Amino acid sequence: MLFVAFTCLLFSSSSGGAGAVKLIRCKDNERQALLNFKKEIVDHKGRLLSSWGSQEEDCCKWRGIRCSNTTGHVILLDLHGWDDYATGNSFSLSGKVSPSLLELNHLKYLDLSYNEFQSIPIPEFIGSLSKLQHLNLSNNLFVGRVPHQLGNLTNLHSLHLGFNFLTVENLEWLSDLRLLRHLDLSSIDLQKVDLLQSIDRLSFLSSLHLSECNLPGIISPSLHLINSSSIPLSIIDLSYNSFTNSSIYNWLFNFSSSLVDVDMSDNPLGGSIPDAFGNMMSLKSLRLSNCAFEGEIPKSFMNLSRIRSLDLYSNNLTGQLPELFQTLFASKNSLEILELSWNKFSGSLSNSDLTSFSSLRQLGIGNNKLNGPFPKRFGQSSTLEYLDLSGNELNGSLPDLASFPLLRYLYLSKNSLKVGPESIRKLSKLKTLDLSFNLLTLEFSSDWTPHFQLDYIALSNCKLGPHFPKWIRSQSNISFLDMSSAEISDTAPNWFWDFSPKLKYLNISYNQIQGMLPDLSHKFIKLDRIDLSSNRFKGLIPLLPHNMSSLTLSNNMFSGSITSLCTVVTKFLSFLDLSDNLLSGEVPDCWINGNNLVILDLANNNFSWKIPASFSFLHHLKLLNLRNNSLIGELPSSLKNCSSLRVIDVSENKLSGKLPAWIGTDLTLLAVLSFRRNDFHGSIPPSMCLLNLTQVLDLSQNKISGNIPQCFKKFYSLIQTKSSSTIISIGFSNDIGYFVGNQIYFQSGKYVPSALVQWKGKVSKYGTTLGLLKCIDLSSNKLVGQIPQELASLVGLRSLNLSRNNLTGHFIQNISQMKELEILDLSRNILSGAIPIGLGRLNSLSVLDLSSNKFSGKIPRSTQLDTFNASVYVGNDKLCGLPLPLCPEDGSTSFPPPNDHGKAEDTFVTTGFYVSVVLGFTIGFWGFIGPLLLRSSWKFAYFKLLDQIQDWIYVTIAVNTARVQRKFRG
Repeated sequence: MLFVAFTCLLFSSSSGGAGAVKLIRCKDNERQALLNFKKEIVDHKGRLLSSWGSQEEDCCKWRGIRCSNTTGHVILLDLHGWDDYATGNSFSLSGKVSPSLLELNHLKYLDLSYNEFQSIPIPEFIGSLSKLQHLNLSNNLFVGRVPHQLGNLTNLHSLHLGFNFLTVENLEWLSDLRLLRHLDLSSIDLQKVDLLQSIDRLSFLSSLHLSECNLPGIISPSLHLINSSSIPLSIIDLSYNSFTNSSIYNWLFNFSSSLVDVDMSDNPLGGSIPDAFGNMMSLKSLRLSNCAFEGEIPKSFMNLSRIRSLDLYSNNLTGQLPELFQTLFASKNSLEILELSWNKFSGSLSNSDLTSFSSLRQLGIGNNKLNGPFPKRFGQSSTLEYLDLSGNELNGSLPDLASFPLLRYLYLSKNSLKVGPESIRKLSKLKTLDLSFNLLTLEFSSDWTPHFQLDYIALSNCKLGPHFPKWIRSQSNISFLDMSSAEISDTAPNWFWDFSPKLKYLNISYNQIQGMLPDLSHKFIKLDRIDLSSNRFKGLIPLLPHNMSSLTLSNNMFSGSITSLCTVVTKFLSFLDLSDNLLSGEVPDCWINGNNLVILDLANNNFSWKIPASFSFLHHLKLLNLRNNSLIGELPSSLKNCSSLRVIDVSENKLSGKLPAWIGTDLTLLAVLSFRRNDFHGSIPPSMCLLNLTQVLDLSQNKISGNIPQCFKKFYSLIQTKSSSTIISIGFSNDIGYFVGNQIYFQSGKYVPSALVQWKGKVSKYGTTLGLLKCIDLSSNKLVGQIPQELASLVGLRSLNLSRNNLTGHFIQNISQMKELEILDLSRNILSGAIPIGLGRLNSLSVLDLSSNKFSGKIPRSTQLDTFNASVYVGNDKLCGLPLPLCPEDGSTSFPPPNDHGKAEDTFVTTGFYVSVVLGFTIGFWGFIGPLLLRSSWKFAYFKLLDQIQDWIYVTIAVNTARVQRKFRG
């Protein structure tokens, strides 16, 4: 808009009078200057500068050039980059900005925004283009300091430097730009710069953009003394900073009478929304998203009669939805965008009147606490284009949405709605449909053909099956399709594999879809991510599109070789999961171009031969899972180049050789290391102690010999008593897609790795709780020597398994320090000596096995140890004490011998004593039985009491018997 207005101004100011039109050509020196500028520039797609110097001699007719109609001088140079969303192409320039531009002495407009002038500073000579009125260098990759020479451009009306990698020492030169109306310094660190003092001198400033400037949470008190009322500020963007208190409000509200557009989003402001926002009578746009606001929307918002866009997304705001609409009633004719998603608003849609908001185009109330049925009459809103009600508690049937004829985006996921074709059949302009995670059955007949053409379909966890939905075939413009967990148990039809050439995202995982995949390399040429996991596909993996970033085929029945995937291993691929199939043959040695691969999971297949040497080119690899195959040979030393690895699992193979020392020196980011059930031999290299981040170390069931290194005490993650997270997650690109306008965007995703860990005597698979496990398993090897006493310093360790080795020496004496320990298995070694008393102080200990050693002495007594049965200690012949036989020093319980004078001590039992006993019994018996015989109600109550006592005794005995049995079983 600014460019159009400025261009019109240039033409009007430079156009001739009413006389004859005179042909004006560009100046030769300026033409040559532009050609010299082009020499230093790289035009990546050959589009922006294609007309320069070709067949057209007149530079005034070149793309991006405007000349004065009267003088022929170049007055405008606009070479901004741009994205073509329809094709997915980007057009931009890079290289060097040549000083030949100084020949353009009459240049008034220079726009080089949205290019890639990477790692070069803003040229200082630009400050010599004294006639510049508009300078836009934003959204580039400029680095270094902002040149103070820009202060020489005293004719500037607009200056845009935002979203580069720039720094500033001071901004005193800003005060010289007295004509400045538009200023954008976004993403420049201004924490130590007195910016707002300089702004006070810009008396014409109307637009100020300071997003991501690291502005401090506390504003200087001197700021309040600035005479801000003299500045006609109408647009201000302070988003993504660190404002936390009311001081920024004191400055901001000085402009209440002039502000039209305010963006304070993504600041940790907290508290209630200030009433003063409601006093900005001219306000048209207010963005307060993600500011940690609480409470209800201020009543003063009733004054915002001109507001067009109100964004309160992602706060903790509360209140009833009907009352909120009443508060905003004054804006019924102006409000176009209302975003309230991710708050705590409650109430029913049935009581919310939207019919009055005649201009509303976008309504977002997703992820709140709305409940009740979807109103049968939601109101007549002929302007609504975007509706998000996802993540609430709406139920019942979705009514006919014909009252929204312009609706393009419909998000109703995570509710309990029932949807049929009659609900959406008249939405002919619909482009996005998200009904995922509803407790619904989509009751679409097999011959139903919708009137819309969707770009985005999300139907995850909806019951579409058992047959494959045929109406999908009519959607030839689909870019995003998610039908995962949809209860489809059918064969994928042939038409499905090429019904939409625009498809970029396909997810049909967690169904029971059958069949074989055809050659997809020329069908879905734009496909970026495909997830077919957890189905029943079989046969060979076919050729696939070469530009894919994510491929998930796990948990199917694919078989044979994977050499066809070599065409997929390109710079685009970041995620590859082929686990849990029937794949076989060698792992192909074709990973040279997979530098951006982050996740590689080939577990649970039948791969054989050696690990490919070309894995060394996977420099960004974070997870390598080759578990449960038939791989042989040594671990290739080339893996040391994969220094980003966080999880490596080669367990359950036939790998051999010594444990490589480079694992500790080169793979220092490892969190999970599992080599279990292989044929590794030799000693544990001391360099392995350098794995400070390792939480799971599993070297069990190998042929490892030698001593346990004393340096194991250096495992930093095992010294920490608390985990930072229950999940060990690995970030990668292009995980989840979402649709805006005509373009699918992919946000960074998180992959949660899994590992097989022996825990409490059972090998189990852990994923989302893997971050809680902190364990060392060296069992079933040939280790010798003593257990290092230094292991007691691993106070965060939860499981220690050293069983089935040849370890000697004594127990860990300071075991009481390991308070997090839940599992301790030292069985089947040659350990001796006494069991330390400190073992009984481990209140978390739930699994203990000390059997088949040479421990001696008395077993310590404690509440925790008393829960273990004799099997824990069996095979230690010199151990004694409960639950084993008592120790000799404890002896046996003795009773005093009979008294020789017993007869004399019974002399008080006389004949009168026996008479008294008989009389007492007789009177007591009939005193109790007599009333029961005479009063039936008493008799009934008595026997009922006896029944209750009998039941109580039975239940008590049964519960205690079961409890004892469980203890002995454990």
